[in-house]
Amino acid sequence: MALPRITALSLARFILSLLLITSSSSHHHYGEHRFQVLDVSASLQQARQVFSPNLAQTTASLQELQHLNSSNYSADSLSLTLHPRSSLPFDRRSNNYTHLTLSRLAHDDARVRWIHSRHPHWRSRHSHARSRHSHAHSRHSRAPWADKVVRRPEQFESPLISGIELGSGEYFARIGVGRPVKEFYMVIDTGSDVSWLQCQPCYDCYQQADPIFDASKSSTYKPLTCKTEQCASLDISACSRTGNCIYQVSYGDGSYTVGNFATETISFGASGSVPNVAIGCGHDNEGLFSGAAGLVGLGSGNLSLPSQIRASSFSYCLVNRDSSSSSTLDFNTARPADSVLAPLLKNPLIKTFRYVDLTGISVGGRAVPIPSSLFAIGSDGKGGVIVDSGTSVSRLQTEVYRLVRDAFRSMTQNLPPASGLSLFDTCYNLSGMSSVKVPTLSFQFSGGKTLSLPPTNYLIPVDDGGKFCFAFAGTSGPLSIMGNVQQQGTRVSFDLANNYIGFSPNKC
Repeated sequence: MALPRITALSLARFILSLLLITSSSSHHHYGEHRFQVLDVSASLQQARQVFSPNLAQTTASLQELQHLNSSNYSADSLSLTLHPRSSLPFDRRSNNYTHLTLSRLAHDDARVRWIHSRHPHWRSRHSHARSRHSHAHSRHSRAPWADKVVRRPEQFESPLISGIELGSGEYFARIGVGRPVKEFYMVIDTGSDVSWLQCQPCYDCYQQADPIFDASKSSTYKPLTCKTEQCASLDISACSRTGNCIYQVSYGDGSYTVGNFATETISFGASGSVPNVAIGCGHDNEGLFSGAAGLVGLGSGNLSLPSQIRASSFSYCLVNRDSSSSSTLDFNTARPADSVLAPLLKNPLIKTFRYVDLTGISVGGRAVPIPSSLFAIGSDGKGGVIVDSGTSVSRLQTEVYRLVRDAFRSMTQNLPPASGLSLFDTCYNLSGMSSVKVPTLSFQFSGGKTLSLPPTNYLIPVDDGGKFCFAFAGTSGPLSIMGNVQQQGTRVSFDLANNYIGFSPNKC
C-alpha cells in the first residue's frame, strides 16, 4: 500500500508543478506584451556608420528590379527607388551625431510650424503672410526667366532614401525628368501637392547633387499658361508678360521655390513613364533642400503626383534614416495581405493632408486614458492626426503627449535617466548596455485594429555614446502628426480608391 501512496503523492506533485509552470508561462507571456527588447548596440552601431562611405548605391537598381517582380505588382504598376539621405553621395555637414540630431530637430520644428501654418485657423491669425507672398510673386513676374520653362507621369515606383543631411530625416526618390531622361534625387512629401525641381537659368539656386535641369534641352517640356486648370489650382501664382504661369511655394523654415509652371514627362526607373505631369521649374530657390534637386508632392490635392496620374493607390517603406539601404515608392500596387488597416479621413478645410483615424495609444500593453475627442477632427476643422513623410518626430496634442510620456516614464524607472535634448524631454543613459527592456507602444485605430511599434521607432539614439530619447513631442498646434521615425520599416499603403491606409511591418 505504501507504493501506491508514494505514486499518488508523486503524481500530485507532478500535477502541481505543471500548474505552476503553466501559471509562470502565462505570466511571462503577459510580460512579453508589456515589454520588448531594444538592441542598444545595434542602434548605436547604425548611428556611428552614418558618416562612413556609402556602400549601398551599387545595389539599388538590382533591388528595384527584384521588387518589380513581386506578386503585388501588375502591368500598370510604377515604382521609384527610395533612399535615406545617409545613403546618398551628398557632402556631409557634420561628423558629430549630436550636431546631426540637433540639426534634424531644428529643421523638424520648422517643418511642423509650416504644417500648422497651412491650417485655416493659423492663417487667420497670420493673414499678413499671404500678402507678403503675393508681393514676392509680383516681383518674380518681371524676372528675366519668367518666360522660359515645366510637365507629367502615370503609375510607377521610385527608390526612397532618408534625408539626414538636411537635418530633417527626409527621404529621396530617384526620378527621371524630360526627354532625353535626366535623373534627379528629389524629396518625397505627403504634406505637399506641388512637385518642383531647380531649373536653368538660375536666378538663385542652392547646391544639389545632380546637374541642374535644363528645360530647353528637353523635347517634352511645355509651359502652362495662366488660363489653365493647373495654374488655377495653385495656392499662389502670377502671370508673366506673355501669359505663362508662375508658381511659388513657401515652407515654414523660410525655404521657398519660385519659377515657371509647366508639364513634363516623368520616368520611374524600369517601370515606366508618364507624360504631361504639371511640375514647377524653379529658377529662384532657397532653403534647406541642399543636395536634393527638388520635391515630389504626394498630398491629396489636385496637383499632387498621385492625383495627376490618377493612381488608385500608392505606398512607401521608409528604411531607418541612419541606414545605407533603400526601399521603394510604388503606385498602383496591391497592399501586403497582413496590413493593419485604418480609414483615411478627409478634412474639408485642408485638402492636402492625409488624415488617419487614430483612436488611442497603448503603453506597456495598457491603453492610455486619452479622451477620444483629442484625436478627432472637429467641426471647425481643428484636430485630427495626419500621416506625414516629411516630419521626423510624431507630434501629439500637449495633453495627449503628457499622458503617453508619463505612462512610458512610469515603466522605465529602472533605466538611468539623462538630461533632455532640444524638444526631447525624456532621455536615458544606456551607455555600456548591449540591450534593455522597454515598454511596448502601439497605435489603436477605429475598428479595433492595432499597430505595434518596434522599440527603435520610439526610443532613438541622439548621440553615438549611448544617450537615447523618447521620440515623441507635444504640440499646441491645430493637428497631430504621425512622423517618419514611427513609420520606419513599415510599408505604408494609401488605398485611394477605398479611402484606407494600411501599415505592414518589415516590408522594406
